[in-house]
Amino acid sequence: MLAHVPVLLAEALQYLDPKPGDHSIDATVGGGGHAVELLKRTAPDGRLLAIDLDQHALDIAAETLAPFSSRVTFAHDAFDHLSSIRTATQFPEAQCIIADLGLSSIELADETRGFSFQHQHSPLDMRFDPSHEGMTAADLLNTARETELAQIISTYGEERQARAIARSIAETRRSAKFITTDDLVQAVIRAYRGPRTKIHPATKTFQAIRIAVNDEFGRLERFLPRALAALAPGGRLAVISFHSLEDRTVKRFLRDREAAGIVTILTKHPVTPSFAETIQNPRSRSAKLRVAMRNDFGGKT
Repeated sequence: MLAHVPVLLAEALQYLDPKPGDHSIDATVGGGGHAVELLKRTAPDGRLLAIDLDQHALDIAAETLAPFSSRVTFAHDAFDHLSSIRTATQFPEAQCIIADLGLSSIELADETRGFSFQHQHSPLDMRFDPSHEGMTAADLLNTARETELAQIISTYGEERQARAIARSIAETRRSAKFITTDDLVQAVIRAYRGPRTKIHPATKTFQAIRIAVNDEFGRLERFLPRALAALAPGGRLAVISFHSLEDRTVKRFLRDREAAGIVTILTKHPVTPSFAETIQNPRSRSAKLRVAMRNDFGGKT
């Protein structure tokens, strides 16, 4: 299995500025790369709430964070349920909250999940939590209207050939249902026109279907105000996004709250990876980090 490399680790820690005794929340703990560094810096008694919708990722994080297990609380849940998670675990207000919105290497490497077109015969699932009932990627591809598919692929994938790809999907399923990742790859390739680039033709479509299946933007919009409510006065929220719509959502939210006097934005412009990091970890290339500090006085989030 590929190791999950935390993105913008040094930069996130610099802005979060964790101190001994601080309480932290990693809202998308993944393999635990950011979490382990937060725990090191908040020793000896700083606690951490580790949340992930993917139980497999939580299991891996538990191994990574085993040396700090007495200070970690794990929650198998979606990060937009932060308020109820804190209530259930009695986790206090946090000085540091981080959410890395990227798809982890753990999930990409899992051939049973269908996140990557590189695994040709994987089932088209794409749910972050396959243990619960819910729409899979195959369900969406086999039942959604062509116009809905075009909208999803255009908006979430920012794919210029979305209409042609949606038409190809609709035509394909008339004779055979979508079952595997290769079924979707072939439908995209049949529709794709124009010169080939370094980016695989199916990349944006896979991204779009995954986002739709997991309601990723809806969850982000619900998470942000709940994250602010979970911050102690002076606490800091860091969000790492990989999609332009995600970044715009975070940017708009933080600017609105800054205008209301609730937060102070610490990153006037998004922080992006260094050239060295993009060479070491090419998946970091589109990452953008935004950080804000909750002001000391009260107010609605």
